[in-house]
Amino acid sequence: MSFSAQTKDELARVSDSRKCCRMAELSALFRMDGNIQISGRQIYINILNENAAVARKIFSLVRELFGAQAEVLVKRKSKLRKNNIYQVRIPPQDMTGEILVSLGLMDPGGDLLENVKKDFFKKECCRRSYLRGVFLGGGSVNNPEGTYHFEVITNNESHALDIRRLFKKFGLDAKINMRKNWFVVYLKESEQIVACLNIMGAHNALLDFENKRIFKGMRNQVNRLVNCETANLNKTVNAAVQQLESIRRVKEVIGLDKLPRGLRQVAEVRINNPGASLREIGEMLDPRLGKSGVSHRLKKLEEMAQKL
Repeated sequence: MSFSAQTKDELARVSDSRKCCRMAELSALFRMDGNIQISGRQIYINILNENAAVARKIFSLVRELFGAQAEVLVKRKSKLRKNNIYQVRIPPQDMTGEILVSLGLMDPGGDLLENVKKDFFKKECCRRSYLRGVFLGGGSVNNPEGTYHFEVITNNESHALDIRRLFKKFGLDAKINMRKNWFVVYLKESEQIVACLNIMGAHNALLDFENKRIFKGMRNQVNRLVNCETANLNKTVNAAVQQLESIRRVKEVIGLDKLPRGLRQVAEVRINNPGASLREIGEMLDPRLGKSGVSHRLKKLEEMAQKL
């Protein structure tokens, strides 16, 4: 099971005690996954979702909040992964209009509303519930072992703007992008994704996300250190090879015994210790010499070799 599916399973089991919060969550689920089917004077409400736990939650909320009749149908996709689609179907009944009005989907006159009902954004508890419903209805979050990405998609621009406004109320800097005919509201920063999981109530997913993020950070840090050490080692080895080649040329043409004492001493120590660092060479000299002093003398030998 994917990290996104695990997160949805956890959130589908989060239960709010307040009626206003449950109404906010159900409203978000209706807006993300719902459609209205009109046949003559009869109105059918359908909510489709690929997660069985989410479908059960929608069914339960409809029954608890309105006492309405509802049924769950299971369909099989014929393409792609061929996973199940769960349809919560509310058949025509006297309270259908009440459901749509209460959830802010329709005004009392029967006209459909594009923007989210203002009551659902007034209290923080309702905002949390609405955000949870939005994610359950059309959200996904990448496994933190890969790239950090959290998104919700909707085909309604007004709703996408409302969702971004909701994110901003929690201090989350969400962006909107177009993907074919969909509006994608997304977060990219790992800290903001963690904050969002906490806001929605996905605490187990948050801990899993943080553990994987820490492990990933440590692994990247180790890789950077190893790469840095490897680069430094390669640099040291290449420099030593160049120094030995220069000393060999000077020795063949001039002879080390003809060099000043300081240069001769450094050349002999380098020949006898080809893998030593500049600091180690300096400690072998008498008197001892610092890294800069050793480097200066070796550069003089290289300059002499180049002239030869």
